[in-house]
Amino acid sequence: MASELEKLRGELEKLIGELYEGEHKILVHGEGSAGARVMLVGEAPGEQETLQRRPFVGKAGKNLDEFLELAGIDRRELYVSNAVKFRPTKLSAAGRVVNRPPTREEVKLFLPWLKREIALVHPEVVVSLGNVPLRALLGPRCVIGDVHGRFQDAEGVRLYPMYHPASLIYNPSLRAVYAEDVRRLAAWLDGR
Repeated sequence: MASELEKLRGELEKLIGELYEGEHKILVHGEGSAGARVMLVGEAPGEQETLQRRPFVGKAGKNLDEFLELAGIDRRELYVSNAVKFRPTKLSAAGRVVNRPPTREEVKLFLPWLKREIALVHPEVVVSLGNVPLRALLGPRCVIGDVHGRFQDAEGVRLYPMYHPASLIYNPSLRAVYAEDVRRLAAWLDGR
C-alpha cells in the first residue's frame, strides 16, 4: 500500500513538473498510514506546509491538533492530505506573496489524484475540512454550513464534513460548533 502511494506521488510530481515547467511548484503530499481509519482532507498547503513539505503544520494545523487532542484522537493514527497539493498564491497589495483559495481548475486537476489517494488509503471515513474538499468530493453546490457534522455519501466514500480549522482564526464563534463536530466524530469512531 505504501509503495502504491509512493508511486502515485511520483506520477503526480512528474505531471506537475510538465504542466508547470519553469514555475517552482512544491508539492505537499499526504502523510500518515495507508490503512488509517480516518483521512483528513484540507484545501491546499499554506506557507508553513510548503516550507516543511507536510500538511497542516501552520496555524490551522495547530487549531486542528488542539481539537483532535481534546477529542482523544491521535493525529499519528490519521492520514492527512489536501485537495490541491501545491500552495495557491497571489501578490498582496503590499507586494507580499500570500495564500489564495484554489481555483476550480486547480481542484479539478488534482481531483483524480485525490480520489486515487483515498482509494489507496481506504479509510473508514474521509473528513473534509472546509468548502474546497467538500465541493470537490460532493459537488459544487454543497456548503459547509449546511452539512457540517453529518455523514454524507460521496460516491461510496463515507464523508464527514467539518469547517476548516483556519475558519476558527477568522471566526472564533465557530469554536463550539467545531468542538461538537470533532466530539461527534470521536464518538462515532469509539462506537465502531
